[in-house]
Amino acid sequence: MKVFDKYILKSFLEPFLATFFVVLFVLVMQSLWLAFDEIAGKGIDIFFILKFLVYLALMLTPTALPIGILLSSIMALGNLSENYEMAAIKSAGISLKRVIRPLIFLILFISALNFVFLNNIYPWATLKQKNLYLNMKKKKPALALVPGAFNTDIPGYSIKFEEKYGEEDNLLKNVQIADLSQSKGKIKVITAQKGIISTEEGSKYMTLTLENGNYYEEHINKSMQPKDRAKMPASKATFKTYTINIDISSFNDDDKLDDEKIKEHHGMLSIVQLDSISKVNKIKYDEYTKNQADYFFNILEAKKLYKYPDSLIDTKLDSVILNNFTTYNKSIVLNESIQLLKRTIDHNKNQKISFKDKRKLLNLYDHEIYYRISFSLACLVLFFIGAPLGSIIRKGGFGLPMIMAIIIFVIYFFISKLGGNLSEESAISALFGSWLSTLILLPFGILLTRRATQGMGIFNIDSVLDNIQKLFNKTGNKTTNL
Repeated sequence: MKVFDKYILKSFLEPFLATFFVVLFVLVMQSLWLAFDEIAGKGIDIFFILKFLVYLALMLTPTALPIGILLSSIMALGNLSENYEMAAIKSAGISLKRVIRPLIFLILFISALNFVFLNNIYPWATLKQKNLYLNMKKKKPALALVPGAFNTDIPGYSIKFEEKYGEEDNLLKNVQIADLSQSKGKIKVITAQKGIISTEEGSKYMTLTLENGNYYEEHINKSMQPKDRAKMPASKATFKTYTINIDISSFNDDDKLDDEKIKEHHGMLSIVQLDSISKVNKIKYDEYTKNQADYFFNILEAKKLYKYPDSLIDTKLDSVILNNFTTYNKSIVLNESIQLLKRTIDHNKNQKISFKDKRKLLNLYDHEIYYRISFSLACLVLFFIGAPLGSIIRKGGFGLPMIMAIIIFVIYFFISKLGGNLSEESAISALFGSWLSTLILLPFGILLTRRATQGMGIFNIDSVLDNIQKLFNKTGNKTTNL
């Protein structure tokens, strides 16, 4: 490799590594912030939080790569132009195409690497992250007894106390406990002057020892009427010490956070798996549409339609024939026809939703297959926009290049989502929807590359002003001739 190529690669890789990790960090923090409300306050171990962040980083790496390439290409070529290195390179007879040639091979390698990542690591990370996030959301909040309020987090119990004190904050003052475990209402109430909480490490039970209190319980059946409850006996007693063992295993179910219940989400599958499931879904979809067509064919008795000519078109309906039917019989025929039509319309409405959902699912899998290929090549497309753009604007650093990179990628991302939504609704094909953003931005990349190669700006202001001047001159000459 020539020294020149090494220098160009170094000029690109230094800002690329910096921008890639910065963008990845921002994307991970944004996703974590959105999920924070769902997982905060549940006593989740830091180990699972770190696993969640690692899975998020692996999922967002394919998105951070194109942004990093776009931003670093603008910065690298902008720095070369700003420091007059590009002018020196051109004066030596080296064209822009020769300058970016080693970078093109590097971007092709990164695009291939991004495709391998999307097809192998991304599905695995999505499987782990989505299941872990779902299990975190379902996990019960961490047990935290608050003084002065009824604590109902523990299943089957309602606990209230005035004050929590002691070195370990495990002593309670003026405790009131309602045992609701039998689902019969508040029929067992325990009060005590003092309570002591003790839990052994690793135990699934919390021991609550009450001192100097009263015990009250009503002996009723669940099926009793409210008026019969007053006639039933009740138990009442006082105690010096009373112990309650409360099951708190549901608050320490970290072993269930790794459960994998969702496995067929389109983001969790490789291209081969997506294609296999898509083929199966297409067979089911064809069978479904055929069954619906047969249903309408049979309910409308289409076999008999050809036997009866349309009397309203070929011949006039003879009023004498209608006179043979009574008004009651005519109303029966009309009502049955109306009811048949209503049933068909209602069936149509109900099946329309099912038909649309099946078609959407089919389009979703097809779009995901093509999108992973097109998104891998997004690195190359965005490079051919960023590199000539940096050469033209002649500005390095994080200022203007960052703004332009964000604007360009937002446009690319918006068009990608638009293509995905349109293909999902069957407005366009899945293939066209997945390549829509690439097809729209690729001509701009070619145009910018040509203008940068020819040493031209993005817009030739002088040419535009000359054309406007010529237009005014022609208009003035025509007015003079008149």
